[in-house]
Formats: sequence, structure tokens, C-alpha cells
Amino acid sequence: MTNGLARHKVDMNVYTQGEIDKWVYSTCNICSVGCGCYIAVKENKIVGIKGNENHPTNCGRLGPKGENQWYANNSPDRLLTPLIRNSAGQLVPASWEEAMGLFVEKAKEVLRTKGSNGISIYSTGQGFLEDYYSIAKIGRAGIGTHFLDANTRLCTATTEWCLLQSFGSDGVPASYDDIDEADTLMLFGHNLAETGTVLFERVMARKQRTGRPYIIVVDPRKTITARAADLHLQLYPGTNVALLNGLLHLILRQGDIDKQFIENYTIGFEDMRAELEPWTPERTAEVTGIPINILHQAAKQLGKTRTLVSTTLQGAFQSADATQACIAINNLHLIRGLIGKPGCGPLHMAGQPSSSGNRTVGGVGSYPGNRNPENPAHIAEMARLWNVEESKLEIGPELGIEEQIHYMETGQIGLFWNIHTNPMVSLPNRERARKAFEKAFVVVQDPFLTETTEVADIVLPTAMWGEKEGTMENATRTINLLWKAVEPPNGVKSDFEILLDFSRRMEFKDKDGVPLITYTTPEECFEEWKKVSKGRPSDMSEITYEKLEKYNGLQWPVDEKNPLGTTRLYSDFKFHTTADYAQSYGKDLHTGRPKLKEEFEKVGANGRAILYGTQHVPPAEQPSKEFPMWVTTGRLVWHWHTRTKTGRSPYLHMIAPDGYVEINVKDAEELNLLPGEVVRVVSPRGWIEVPARIVDTVQPGLVFVPFHYGSWQKHEAANELTVDFVDPLSKQPTFKQASCRIEKIRKSYPLDEGDNLETIAAQHGLTMEQVIQANRDFPPFRTDMGKRVEVPLSMVNVQIPSYMYRGVEKIPAFQQNKLHVTRGDE
Repeated sequence: MTNGLARHKVDMNVYTQGEIDKWVYSTCNICSVGCGCYIAVKENKIVGIKGNENHPTNCGRLGPKGENQWYANNSPDRLLTPLIRNSAGQLVPASWEEAMGLFVEKAKEVLRTKGSNGISIYSTGQGFLEDYYSIAKIGRAGIGTHFLDANTRLCTATTEWCLLQSFGSDGVPASYDDIDEADTLMLFGHNLAETGTVLFERVMARKQRTGRPYIIVVDPRKTITARAADLHLQLYPGTNVALLNGLLHLILRQGDIDKQFIENYTIGFEDMRAELEPWTPERTAEVTGIPINILHQAAKQLGKTRTLVSTTLQGAFQSADATQACIAINNLHLIRGLIGKPGCGPLHMAGQPSSSGNRTVGGVGSYPGNRNPENPAHIAEMARLWNVEESKLEIGPELGIEEQIHYMETGQIGLFWNIHTNPMVSLPNRERARKAFEKAFVVVQDPFLTETTEVADIVLPTAMWGEKEGTMENATRTINLLWKAVEPPNGVKSDFEILLDFSRRMEFKDKDGVPLITYTTPEECFEEWKKVSKGRPSDMSEITYEKLEKYNGLQWPVDEKNPLGTTRLYSDFKFHTTADYAQSYGKDLHTGRPKLKEEFEKVGANGRAILYGTQHVPPAEQPSKEFPMWVTTGRLVWHWHTRTKTGRSPYLHMIAPDGYVEINVKDAEELNLLPGEVVRVVSPRGWIEVPARIVDTVQPGLVFVPFHYGSWQKHEAANELTVDFVDPLSKQPTFKQASCRIEKIRKSYPLDEGDNLETIAAQHGLTMEQVIQANRDFPPFRTDMGKRVEVPLSMVNVQIPSYMYRGVEKIPAFQQNKLHVTRGDE
């Protein structure tokens, strides 16, 4: 169906002299929305981008990050040769032969001395399915390692596990088309306006035209998204499950459930109901901070709405009890029978452009095609498809990056292969992570020097978006195509080429002595993957590159029954919960212990969805006397992840060049802070020094720090502060809740004869009003000899403009609050 975006509005950002040589079909490589685009090429150089007006996802629109992503391709600091760390500890240029030779030599040494689990591959959510499939095949059938993970662990691992627990398999049930039809849209921990700008414009364009959907936003911050909502549930940090239990309690009390659907297509209802019984409105209000009347309003909307789509993102995934919260959202849809129908279903989003694709083809966690790593029959099937011995393939549940850090600390992992990601900025408690990395031999593939190359032993320069071909999977199971627009710079190779070269040099063979990898191009790789996918939930056996371009992407499964894809899953209300077919036997909801096949069979789901009783467990770290405030982290509309790409766009960098901390007006008054004053944010793990934005977007007692900034030279990395606790099921870190305190960084001056506030202010580049405010002075302003005056050591203007959303009603921009200079009028 046609979405709400106007098709005649095509966003374009091109900078060139003269006519463009050609436009090349592609897909945006920033967020998970999956916007279609064309790359502008002149003289074998990328010179711009425009939206694809025929792509059903974006109809020609692009967000600010997407419009500016191509600048990084032409950045003068691109790496053009491999680097090897010499005996003096310096990275020095090397040939590809030298770098790959050392890489393979070290890999063989680690396999010999530590075994197959001495090697870890840690990849990205921004690569191509063909890269991920090759990682799976090399990692599993070549190296034989159990340690395959990606930065997707940090952003959307909870999506996978809530779907496995409830439905037996990965794959989000709903799609963007369902958002277009929903009467109600609940954005749970999902700041759509800043993380998926084009999808936000699509939602708001429809709302402006029709008045629908009714929007509920759940977020402890008053984000741009929250300000556009019909109802904002501004809960306390770490209370997601408490809120959902309270809402489900009210929906049951209201009688707004589909009893026939529950009886025919689910199991576990009584266990769920028993767990919800204590969550009265009074208790829920006390725990979450949301007034009782607002809880009733939300429960009435969710209980009475005819159609409902619920989306989740980092506010759900990176919080305490992340998987339980998302399961509770699945419970909501199941008890109301709002799944598998137009305008209905949970849509647990992805963060990166192909993070879900990494899971689908086995680059992390499960085996390719949503196969269960604990099911001997699935292992045997993979062994047959790859023509290797079953004993070569590792079994058992996945081990995430935080567990791998432990194994690096203890020396079990000797080689860490880091592909196209920057964990030295993105990992929580990064000082601990750095020390662990320094104990292993680290290989980094990246187009640029980053904070992570600082701990690398080998750096391999890689091709970027537009310089390679392949496919990606967006947040709604849509497989999109990206053609190569230009050749990469001389001396640079694609991740795909490096993977195949490594496999060849390692002499990986199948059981007949044939090279393990026989394909030579991404398209040949995709053809092999299609055969592996056949008959599985993510069946892509009827996809071709040609069809992907012709139809502007296809949603899996794409099989003989659905040759043009599947808009939504479970329209037949049959779920993947039979023991022989399921992707996982599930985990204990509270400890994360993997369940045995016998335990799963005892549940008796057999094709029905599973309802669970969810329990609220407060965050492990709470504010204390020493660290009295919450600190949470998140994204900005202007930047992507660790700014490796967006920080090289002059436009995006100038808008938001540095980190900062958002502090509520009341907290700023109590601390006597000035807008823009550089403060120290201290947690039990570390500290940063950043300017303060004094705003109303955060609650009192909560501060917000964007996580994009992480230079080792500056003290502004949010992950100096964050905890490395993880969700017991998804193993996703809880970036959203840690404790901290704010310290002022000031100098105290005694007033000498002739000094006054005006002279003190002038000496430090301040206004007299700022000096008065900093010292909580009251009229009349005395300047007695010996009186001490505090002056901030540094002030920074941190006005961050709001993105101007096109085609929708302008949303008021956030402005720094001007605190009262005096209290004389109060």
C-alpha cells in the first residue's frame, strides 16, 4: 500500500561541478529503516545521494544522516594500506601480503595453542548478508569457534530473544504497512524522531492527514517523539516491566481480552495472570511515577483499540529486564489477539541497517536460517549443507561480547577479529574493555583510524558503502539491494574479499577436500545462502538480485508460496514453537539459563505462542549518597554510533561537534550551574568533563549523555560511566541505567581592593549576571575585601538545533533554559 509520504518530494544532497555521470541503485547504510536511494557518481567518485521515490519505505525521503553519509567516502584520512604494530608499539604501513601473512600466522598459532575457541569474530550491523554468511561459514565450519558476535549485541539482541521466547523464532511479526493501518501506535523506549527520521515523518504525515494513529510514547525523557505524542508515559528509569505489568493488569480487569484467541493460539495465560495480580494501579504508580489517572487512560486506549502496533528500541533493549519487557509487549498483543492481522503486531525494531540480517544468516548467535545451535538435527542439516563433519560445528547457546571480554581477560581468547565496528567507544565500562583487548592479538577492519585501532595489532583498510555490492535486511525483514557505484580507493579491499582471502590462506576445506568457500562474488554467495535458507522461517529461496531491484526490496519469507514476499508473519496464527523446528528451546526468564529440549517440550506449545509471567527487578545499580543521580545514554538525530562516518560530514559535525550532559532545571538550580558550564560527571567506574545543557527534557534526578563521542584524547565518552551488567537472556548491556554525581569545575577568587563582579566577569569572559548566578548572590551585590567568588573554568555553547521535519507540523525545538539570575522576585 502507499504510505503517507508524498511521492513528489525527493531529498537530494549533491556537490559537484558539471553534470553527474550516473545514478546507481542502492540503499541507505545508516539506520534500520532501510530507505531506498541512488548514489550520484562523477569520474568514479561519489558526489551525492538522492532518495528513491519508488521505494515503498521512504518514497524519496532521506534523513539528515542518510543525506550526508557519502562525505566519509571522500574523506582525506581514508586508510589506503594495511598497518602492522611494530616492536616499538607504533602502527606502520605494510603490504597486504605482509598483513594477511601475519594474520594467518597468528590465527594458526592460536588454533594450535588455545584451540578453536581461542579466536573470536566480532562484526557489525552495517555489513551485508553476504559478509555475515561468510563469517558464519568461516567461523563455524572453518575455525570451529563458538565466539561469533557483533555490535548488534549492544543494540538489538533483545529483539531476537523476546521473539524466540514468545514465538519460537526470530523475525518481527509486523511491518511498516501495519503502522500505516494502525489505530494506535505505542513507541516504547523508541525515540523515532531522532533514530528513524523518515519513518517518523511517515507516521506524522498520516496523522496530520487522518488524525491517526493515536500515539503513546513511553520514555523517561521528553524527547521530540514524546512531544508529538497523544500520551506520554514518562516513567522512572528501570521500571519498564512494572509499567507493562500494571497496564496488563488493568486490561485484564477491563475484560479487554480475546478469549478465543488466547484459548486457541496461546499457552501460559494463567501463569501470566497470576504474575500480574499484584500490579494494581496504586502499586504501579508508586514504582513508575506515572499518575493513576494516566495509567487508566493508557490501559483504556490499549484495551479498546481495534488495531495496534507496538515498537521498541534502545529504551527497552538497553534497560533492566529488557527481554522481559519486550515479552510483556508480546503478551499484550497476544491476549488482545492483535497479531498477524493488518495494522497489528509487535515491531521490535533494529538499530543498524542490517543488524537483523546478521542474525538471520548466522553471523551471530544461531546457525544460518534460524537454526537452533542446541538441536542435533539442525547441526546435522548444516553439516550436510556445508559438507563438513558434524563434530566440526560448535553446539550450545551463543556467548556475547561481555562474556568474550571475560575470556580475553583470562587469556582464553588469543585473537580478536574486529570487523567494521568501534567497540572502544560503544562498549560499556570501556576502560575494562580496553584492558581486556590489550591482552589479545587484535585485528581491525575499518576504513579509518578509530579509538579501536589504538589497541589493534593489524589494521586492514576496507571498502565502504557505495564501493561494494550486496544485500541488507532492514528492521521489517525487507531484503534490499546495494550495487557497487564506484571502485574503492587503490589499496582497499571489501570485507567480503578479506574474508574469502583469509579462508583461502587458512586452507579451510570441506570433508571431500574441496575449498570450504567456492563462491567468488557476493551474488554467488547469496545463491548459496538461498539454498541454506530453504524451508526455514527466513526462506529467501525465491529472491534474486534482479527481483530486489525490480520490486525495491522483498520481505522474507520469499518462497514458492510467497514469491513476492510476506508483509506480516503469523497471519495463520501458527507459531514456530514445535521443538523440532524452533530456533531455540528458550531460556529461564529470570536466570537466563538455557532450557533443555525436554523442558521446552514439557511447555507443550506445539505451534502456539507462549505467554509468560514477567517480573519487575530494579536495576542492579541504583543512585546512592555518593552517586545520587541516574545517568542514561542515547543517540542524537545528527550522528550515528561513534561518528566514524557522520563525524566526517562537515554539516553534521558543525551542528553537534562535542559531547555534553543534559540536566534538569531543578537540579541545575540546586547545583547552582550555568548553561554551558563544563562539569564533571562521575560514576563508580569513571568520569567525563562536558558542558551542561539545562533543559526540561530529562526528569529531576536524571541526566542524559549522548554516546557518540569517545575520543581517547577528550574526556567525553559516555561509556566511561556505564555499567557492564547485561540482560540475563539477550546478554545486552544495560546502558540506560547507571548512577552518577555532578561536580562543578570552578576556581575560587578572593576579592582584592578595587575588584568587583564586573572586573572578575571580564577577566573570565563571562557576564556579570553569570558571575552573580554562579555565586547565588542577591542584591545588593557586595564586593567586600576578602570575599571569595567562584568562577567556572570553562564555558561552551551547546545549543543543538532540532531537525526540521519536512512535510509535518513543526515541533517546537528544545532550547536551553535561562535560569533566574536572582530569586528576589520569588
